[in-house]
This record gives sequence, structure tokens and C-alpha cells, in this order.
Amino acid sequence: MINLSDRTDFDSPWKEILEAYFPQAMQFFFPETAALIDWERPYEFLNKEFQQIAREAEQGKRYADQLVKVWQTQGQELWLLVHVEIQATKEDNFNKRMFTYNFRIFDRFDQPAISLAILCDTNRKWRPSNYSYNYPNTRLNFEFGSIKLLDYENRFHELEKNDNPFATVVMAHLKTQQTRSSSEQRKIWKFSLIRRLYDLGLQEQDIRNLYRFIDWVMILPKALENQFWEELKQFEQERTMRYVTTGERIGYERGIQEGRQEGEQQGEQRLILRLLQRRVGKLSPELQECIQSLSLNQLESLGEALLDFTSVEDLLNWLQTNQSA
Repeated sequence: MINLSDRTDFDSPWKEILEAYFPQAMQFFFPETAALIDWERPYEFLNKEFQQIAREAEQGKRYADQLVKVWQTQGQELWLLVHVEIQATKEDNFNKRMFTYNFRIFDRFDQPAISLAILCDTNRKWRPSNYSYNYPNTRLNFEFGSIKLLDYENRFHELEKNDNPFATVVMAHLKTQQTRSSSEQRKIWKFSLIRRLYDLGLQEQDIRNLYRFIDWVMILPKALENQFWEELKQFEQERTMRYVTTGERIGYERGIQEGRQEGEQQGEQRLILRLLQRRVGKLSPELQECIQSLSLNQLESLGEALLDFTSVEDLLNWLQTNQSA
């Protein structure tokens, strides 16, 4: 079960969906590695061990890493390092970081690891797969597995027919990218993807888990979001199904109401700060102060603009252009 309240500032919906459906993720993205694993035996997320080897990870980056202990079909222990690269653009040091994490696991725990990367960026040419150097008496060539979500664009019909949860995850990610300039189209696709969860006949908890991922990545402007909620409620009533996020929706509306009681502008500030941290990660105190200094009109404009932010640089550029307006 995915619990949004348990996530940390640098976590993402990707990390939570990986925890909820790790075997399905491996079977969907890396079937050759998945075939090595005895899925009848329990697997274990090694969060403490990962923190030890990732101590120098850059703060504020959009990473969703998982270090997982599984068992091979022959009975041997096997460690998997699964990295989700959520940055919108390529990262020059990515290959080196993949090697560094792999080496640290071996050095600290005397345990080799299979390193795997899921790339969510929009650069079709960036396809990292190895880190190497070569000198007369010493050479290294470290290779790691990687898949690029952009490659599924031409296989969308295959995704629609696939009942693996990560087919839905990939569709939501692709449609979020493709509708950056059209909130109306995003609303249509958001409704279509959530309706698909019911059409697949999924269990209630699976619908909740995947709904939360779709809702988190496919953010809509407030007016369209309200329309979406009404359409979804009507759809569920027609199917005599309980509204999938009643408790979350009530909590959200209660938070808005509490914000309004503190003052309309303060309530808007709180909402914008929460949405920004969902989009670009933890904000520095300086950035929070900048946002708190904005007028109500500026906050409303920022609320619309942040739907297309993919990094803190987007926020900085927006502030530079609009803060004095």
C-alpha cells in the first residue's frame, strides 16, 4: 500500500510506486534480470544501506533510488540498485554516479549489485549505459542496464493492452509530457487513464495506488481539476462504485479551508509551496521567502505556471521574470 504521508522531501511518486509493485516493475522494464529472481521468496528494501552509500548525493535532485535484496532461483542472495532519473534534461555525471554507487556497495558491503536505470527525461539522444576509462596498464568498463520511457511513445497501443501496473505508469508519464501546453488535453487523458483502471477490473487498492500516481504527475489548473473531480464522481456513481479518494479529497478541501481561515493570501501561499515541493523538490528558505513575498495575483499566476515546471531552475526563471511584475 502506498502511503503519501510517509514520503520524504526528496521522494517522488516513482519511489512509492516501485515499492508497491517492485516485481511488476522488474518484469516490465528488465525482464532478463527479473527471470533470475525467485519471486516466491520475500525481497527487502535496503534503505539504511542505501543511505550509507548515497551520503554524497546532491540535494534537491529528482532521484528515486531503491536498493533491494532479492534471492536468485538458485538460492543465492542478489542486490539490485534501481535508479529512476526524473530530471527533465540529461545529467553529465550520471554514468559516473551509477558506477560510484555500484562500487560503494561492493566496497562497504562486499556485495556485487546489478545496477539499473529508468530514464524519464525528454532527450532522445541521451542514452547512458556505461562508465569507462582506459590507461596503458589499467582499464575499466562498467556497464549498467537502462530503459528510456520516451521509447514507449511508439508502443502506446501495446501499453493500453498491458495490465502490468507499470504500463499505466508509463502512459501517465508520457501523457504528462505530451500535454505540457494543453491542460484541457491533460484533463481528458487523466480521466481516460483513471477510467482504464476500472475497465481492467483491478482491485480497489490497486486502483488507489495507481490513481495516486496519475493524480500526482498529471497536475491540472484548479478550475479544470474541479471539473475533473465532478466527472470522476459521476462516472463512479454510474458504476455504483465508491469515490476512490473521498478521504483524501476531504482532507485536501479541509486544508484549503484552514488556509482561508488564516487569510486568503496565506492559504494560497501554503498551497503553492506544497505543489512546488511536489514538482521540483525541497525549496530553500530563501526561495520560500521569495514566494511568500508574492502578491495574491502573482501567486495565482505561479499556480498556473508551476504545472509545467520540471526543476527548480524553472521556478527561478519564473521568479526572475515575474517577481517584480
